[in-house]
Amino acid sequence: MSTEVGHPEETPPGRPSGSLRKVLPEPGPRRILMVATFVDTIGGGMFLTSSVLYFTRVVHLPAERVGLGLTLAGLIGVLAGVPLGEIADRRGPREVKLILLVLLSLTMVGYVFVRGFLTFTLIAVFDLLVNTGANAVRGGLIRRIGGEGATAYRAKLRATTNAGVAVGGLLAAIAIQADTRLAYQVLIAGNAASFLISAAILYRLPHLQPLVRPSREARWGRSVRDVPFNAWAIINGLMSIQYQVLLIPLPLWIVGHTHAPRWSVACCLLINATLCVLLQMKVGARVTTIRQGGSAFRTAGLLFLTSSAALGLVSAVPGWAALLLVVLGCIVHTVGELWHASGQFTVGYGLAPAYAQSQYQGMQSLWTSLLGYSPAPAFLTLLCIDGGRNGWFALGFFFAALGCAAVPVTRWAEQSRANARA
Repeated sequence: MSTEVGHPEETPPGRPSGSLRKVLPEPGPRRILMVATFVDTIGGGMFLTSSVLYFTRVVHLPAERVGLGLTLAGLIGVLAGVPLGEIADRRGPREVKLILLVLLSLTMVGYVFVRGFLTFTLIAVFDLLVNTGANAVRGGLIRRIGGEGATAYRAKLRATTNAGVAVGGLLAAIAIQADTRLAYQVLIAGNAASFLISAAILYRLPHLQPLVRPSREARWGRSVRDVPFNAWAIINGLMSIQYQVLLIPLPLWIVGHTHAPRWSVACCLLINATLCVLLQMKVGARVTTIRQGGSAFRTAGLLFLTSSAALGLVSAVPGWAALLLVVLGCIVHTVGELWHASGQFTVGYGLAPAYAQSQYQGMQSLWTSLLGYSPAPAFLTLLCIDGGRNGWFALGFFFAALGCAAVPVTRWAEQSRANARA
């Protein structure tokens, strides 16, 4: 008998039908987690869309200082993923997740009081410590609640996430246009409130008993010793820099180096979120095996090459053409993001044992934070802002090389599992 909190595929009385059923789960744990995710990401959309501009235009930190502070915070934050993931596997992901959401709310309030580089960095360190752990625990929670259909369920959650980001991005556009301290701080307070509301919703989830472990796997840190998994996770971590492209360098590039209108910053996030809502499940349905996951990385890398070239050319054209190139670049980048995310879900869950999902998600998050999110602000600012058009081109080739390398690495990791079972 399965120990996952899953549900049969039959349609019970009262369950939504048709296209709505494809997105909205049946009443129960899956729907609770989806609603909590939607609330959480509305706040996240408000903050992500406006945070770089808040720190540079309101707090008056140079863009390079913002990038450096986030990089330092990320390097420390990576330490939280594996131990908190292990605790969640051994004690239950629900309770650990609730605690982390409350801590995230408190951290977000701290950003209102940032007045200089030191306080910004200290708050960012704690924020990323908690965020890294929360991401690891969330991955294990999704695996337990999603059951055998966890990959497809995570695709639905990602669509929900981007719907929330779209709503938050629309609200952020108002603050960006007002461009005042109060407007930006209202967005920060809204994000803090979203964490608490999300926690209140998740409190309705049942306690999830830890899964039985084989006696030989009783020690901590199995994921640390899994070389094939870590090889793939390193590639995924580097590829995850792409998640920051529309958030960090593109707003600064549009506002400071192109003739595109300022409001196109929020437009990019709206395009990204809308396409993810509409297409994530369709793309994810085509990536169901580890080998297909590796191929998805290659497709994503080639799409990022195309989008980076388009965004780099924005600085060379007048306003109307700049806007068209921004939109085109964002669309192509988003399609690449869909393929990357689908490959990431499938390979990450497929290579991890069921009883150690949060721990493996923590290890994956460690590499994502260490190689993706932590260096992304400094790396992308240096490459795309200081490097200009040629920097954008170089970024595209970087992603294309990673995507091609993922194919043989995922095949090796898959074969290592087959050899171990044999």
